[in-house]
Amino acid sequence: MPPVAETVLDEVEAEGGEDAGPGPRTGAPARRGARAAGAAALLTAVLFCLATALSRSHPFGPVTRNVVDLGQQYLPYHAYWRSFLRGETHGDAFLNWNSGFGANFLGDVGTYLSSPVDLLVVFFPADRIELALYVVTAVKITAAGAAMAALLLRLRPGPWPVAAALGTAYALSGWTFNFGSTVPMWLDGLAAFPLLCLVGEWARTGRRPVLGPLVVALAWIANFYTAYMATLGAAVVLAVRLLTAEETATVRRHLAGALRAARSVLVGVGLAAPLVAVVFLGTKTADPTPEVTFAPAAWTDVLARFLPATASTASPALFIGTPALLLALTLPFNRAVAPRVRAALTAAVVLVTLSLQWEPTHLLWHAGASPNGVPYRQAFVLCGLLLIAAWFSVAGGVPRPAALLAGGALLGGLAWAARGSVDIDRWTFPASGAAVLLALIAALLALAAARREPSGAVGGNHRDSTGTAPEAPTGDNRENSTATARQDSARTALKAPARPARLLPLLAVLLLVAAQAGEAAVTGKRIEEQQRAEVAWSPRTGPWHEAAAREVARADAWPRHRTDPGEVPGGNDVLLVGGQGADHYSSLTSETTSRTLVSLGFGAYAKGRHPVTLDNPVTDALFSVGTRMRSEPAEPVRQDAPPRATVTATTVPVPPLVTVRPSARPAGPSGDSAFARQERLLGASVYELPAPRRTGRALAAHCPAGSEVWFWAPEYRGTATLAGQRPVRFDGKPPAVSAAMGALGTVPASGEVRIALDPEGRARLPREPVGCLVRARLDTAVDRLTATGATRVRTTGHTVTAALPPGSTGVAVLAVPRISGWSCAAGDADLRPARAYEGLVAVPLDGRADTVHCSFRPPGLRLGGAVGAAALLALAATGVLHRRRSRG
Repeated sequence: MPPVAETVLDEVEAEGGEDAGPGPRTGAPARRGARAAGAAALLTAVLFCLATALSRSHPFGPVTRNVVDLGQQYLPYHAYWRSFLRGETHGDAFLNWNSGFGANFLGDVGTYLSSPVDLLVVFFPADRIELALYVVTAVKITAAGAAMAALLLRLRPGPWPVAAALGTAYALSGWTFNFGSTVPMWLDGLAAFPLLCLVGEWARTGRRPVLGPLVVALAWIANFYTAYMATLGAAVVLAVRLLTAEETATVRRHLAGALRAARSVLVGVGLAAPLVAVVFLGTKTADPTPEVTFAPAAWTDVLARFLPATASTASPALFIGTPALLLALTLPFNRAVAPRVRAALTAAVVLVTLSLQWEPTHLLWHAGASPNGVPYRQAFVLCGLLLIAAWFSVAGGVPRPAALLAGGALLGGLAWAARGSVDIDRWTFPASGAAVLLALIAALLALAAARREPSGAVGGNHRDSTGTAPEAPTGDNRENSTATARQDSARTALKAPARPARLLPLLAVLLLVAAQAGEAAVTGKRIEEQQRAEVAWSPRTGPWHEAAAREVARADAWPRHRTDPGEVPGGNDVLLVGGQGADHYSSLTSETTSRTLVSLGFGAYAKGRHPVTLDNPVTDALFSVGTRMRSEPAEPVRQDAPPRATVTATTVPVPPLVTVRPSARPAGPSGDSAFARQERLLGASVYELPAPRRTGRALAAHCPAGSEVWFWAPEYRGTATLAGQRPVRFDGKPPAVSAAMGALGTVPASGEVRIALDPEGRARLPREPVGCLVRARLDTAVDRLTATGATRVRTTGHTVTAALPPGSTGVAVLAVPRISGWSCAAGDADLRPARAYEGLVAVPLDGRADTVHCSFRPPGLRLGGAVGAAALLALAATGVLHRRRSRG
């Protein structure tokens, strides 16, 4: 953009006022940065909402946005977060009583909810939680655009409208639409990258030694996973800046800047340690997912992802807008940019691109573990680097025709090489072609405006008397002085009538913005439509969820017994509607929780990290589920309408939350089936376990008349039908999905049990797939555990206190999975790490104590607190030393 453009688009400064007069204008760079950030924020918000509206998605249309984990994890967690912040939950910051029969909530906060933006949910009503999450998502994306625009102007002076357009391009990259907008916690890393680059700039120039670590801490608290990637990316940018600093800079100055940056990162991460340590140790005890071997994407697909309207989880999302990409590709050929800057930035972009495809660097980006699902989560860093390259190429003026032609040739070659990719959409080339056309017209207008400038104006692409383009200054001082000279010359020129020259650059900027905006809107629209058609989705919240929430609130009797909301569409039911069920979908779901529940017949998704409810009277007795909700859908679940259902509540007698068993080792039938494990934990034989005869696709057995037939086959996928009853569906798909135990019907008077199997593929059955539950035996067991169990149970946010019958011996069992962090004591004894009883929390009894007390503290909290305190002292010392040096 020629220097006259910046003056035209900055009317206040152009017209004079407080900044009028000779010499540099104090505060002008800050005002331009604020304007760029504000314009980027506004444009980003408008375009993100426009893309949502074009795809007819909620809240601007009837169709659900809740694809994959957005509906299964983030929506329920934000609903619970709202309730927690308003004091409406039974748990506290340490423990979530609603999920997984008791889950580490601080770990989940650090994983999903610790961003300051997530606090916005408290201002929305409970029935508008989808709107709240959309606003949270939009605010994070908007903040990323504003931060990038401000960073660009800090790296090099230039026209603020162009910086705003490129900031918007970063915020609305393909990574944002394809990954970030459906995984809102990753969006904190998107905003963190430009902020951490600013921290690097402060460290390089010896400024803001206290604010820098605070920004690092905020980024790592908001989401340490993507903040780690953003920190690596900021280190790359800092290395480029140090390598391209002014010639007078010494190695000692470079080293000092790098050390200051390292100090900021170390202190900032230390300040975040109380939360980061909890999350880190939580991942160590989480249910492990199968190991993933990284397989690089085909380069054809990688190149295709630079283009608009492409979507895939198997390749990196790199779209930043064709005009911005074209500008980035002109950098190696733009002689108006210093050779060292061109070489360093080009090398950084190329090396980071290659690092996406090489396994050792892939593991480095992902902290040593190849992730399940999206393997290119760090791609937002490359998007940011590309936009920094684009800015350096255009900040001093529109690249000359030779550079534009060379960049256009690279862009054409990229598109040609990507033409055969499966990721190319029918909108890809039309959208890209239209954007290129608008960008070229904008470039021609800007070049025409540059030619019409008075000879006294200093332009980024003007040639000197020898006919060669002057090399752009490489140091901050030179850049700032040159920029000031350009602006002063342009102001002088503008005092003469030059309306056409003033309108041409304005029109050029508008065309550039239109090209970027159109592509972004089309890309967002198409990606949302493709995701809804190709991946799992959850319906919008509505009458079904509201009816379940009302019934749960009416029946809730915690801690006398649990209330399970049953199956509500979307998953993580208890976080949406309340209660204290088994449902829990988290990256930190404890291996103890997952394996204990699955071994007892519960189903699980997400490779074990999402155990789900089980409507079984034995497990209800084991976990003190006294009230259970059952839903009858009124219609099929659809994408374009909230579901409706009739919800009913059933309450039955169950043992208390704390029961007493005669010994530390459970007695009961031997065997590894879920039926045998339930009986051992219950301490009574309540099933008849026949040895079924298998003939082809049928099972035959004999059970007591009137008993209930249960079928258990966690790897089975298909239907099972008891003679005379309706088919029951089972969805086992190892290792991702374990099918839950299911009831098939009642044994007829003859006692003959015949089960017809209709498997999808090979029928994988355990040795004891059938159990016949005798209700009278179960009632007797429940009465015994109730009579010997706790007479009173009291809970607080993360503690349980139970009064026991005098003289109780054996072991007290708390119906909570024994995850890391539980400590218990009998009577007045000191708390010690809790023992386990078939996977549940246990406390030995000697007959002298008539109370037990258990408390939960998230692992890593004490260690993280110590590190955080040390980091706080280091930050205070840094501030004191900096103030003394400043005074000196």
